[in-house]
Amino acid sequence: MEFIAGGVTAAKGFRAAGAEAGVKYRNRKDMAMLYSPVPCKAAGVFTSNVVKAAPVIWDREIVTQREGVHAVVVNSGIANACTGKTGYEYCRQTAAAAAAALGIPERSVLIGSTGVIGMQLPMDRITAGVGKLAASLASGAEAGHIAAQAIMTTDTKPKEAAVKLTVGGREAVVGGMCKGSGMIHPNMCTMLAYVTTDVNISAALLQEALSADVQDTFNMVSVDGDTSTNDTLLVLANGLAGNPEITEKNADYAAFCAALRAVNETLSRKIAGDGEGATALFETKIIHADTKENARKLARSVISSNLTKAAIFGHDANCGRIMCALGYAGVSFDPERVSLWLESAAGKLLVCRDGATVEYSEEEATKILSCPEVTALVDMQMGGFEATAWGCDLTFDYVRINADYRS
Repeated sequence: MEFIAGGVTAAKGFRAAGAEAGVKYRNRKDMAMLYSPVPCKAAGVFTSNVVKAAPVIWDREIVTQREGVHAVVVNSGIANACTGKTGYEYCRQTAAAAAAALGIPERSVLIGSTGVIGMQLPMDRITAGVGKLAASLASGAEAGHIAAQAIMTTDTKPKEAAVKLTVGGREAVVGGMCKGSGMIHPNMCTMLAYVTTDVNISAALLQEALSADVQDTFNMVSVDGDTSTNDTLLVLANGLAGNPEITEKNADYAAFCAALRAVNETLSRKIAGDGEGATALFETKIIHADTKENARKLARSVISSNLTKAAIFGHDANCGRIMCALGYAGVSFDPERVSLWLESAAGKLLVCRDGATVEYSEEEATKILSCPEVTALVDMQMGGFEATAWGCDLTFDYVRINADYRS
């Protein structure tokens, strides 16, 4: 397996497009389409928020019914959440417009929306946008990049990843794009993400692989503690790699899972590093925990702590805040066995040994915490399990961005 250039169009047979539809924004692309002429097996995981956006309900029905999927249409600017039966009908109308433009079944179109909650979509602009997208579909990295740009809201950069692997003696690709900057918290993938692959794999194993992988990738991301109404992660597999269908958990399944993990982890890190107003990616690695789930809880607790995030922004090695966050994670442990290091490209520094702060250079600590990627390494000294979570610092700009988000 190796990383390659590209995103959702890196795998064979996938085309993409982005277009300016004027849904909410002006002078920027705000709709995207992903398309495979060959029907795809689809897997998905969705928000655990009780308040679910209309596209989440629409997509979950299609994925659960195991219907072949040809296309995904996504708009940014308006979330189509808290919109009642009208919002669901607008999903159907969007799918119908795409079906007519592409000559595919209406129920083979998945829908995604992101943006302001509580506003109805301007359907005249949406349907016109679908026409533009269908007419400009293209293969190649540039088309995928344009689509990744079109689904952004407060994101500052598009987020893409792709890897090449070998399954059944055939070369295959897993690629993806995502958006997410605010309203991000680890409770099933607070963002929109679309992963494509040309691997031939059964729908059941595709879903199983995705459901397992999200626990250590997108579910380990937090920016602000808010679980969105629109969280959606979809994987589409069109089988064009030509490998024998993966129907059991063999070496080919393991290779696919490893590739899926590489793409999803890369996208997760990109979301965390591009949190609203963020200046740094903040990673927490828990090692030697007593169980895997406890390792996850501890890592998530640290990167979700507002006080710790503020300390990272201030380049302040306040290990007490990290210890505090570990203590309320809901995990039983002996504080006097915990050791903590801070590390980045500028170096690695022990700041706490066996539950007590040690002497260290504040100047060196500030230097380490001033890098764009910072890691807290926590040794629980309890067992053989580990987990990693990703977040970002908490800055003045986060409040500024969200104070006037609707306008």
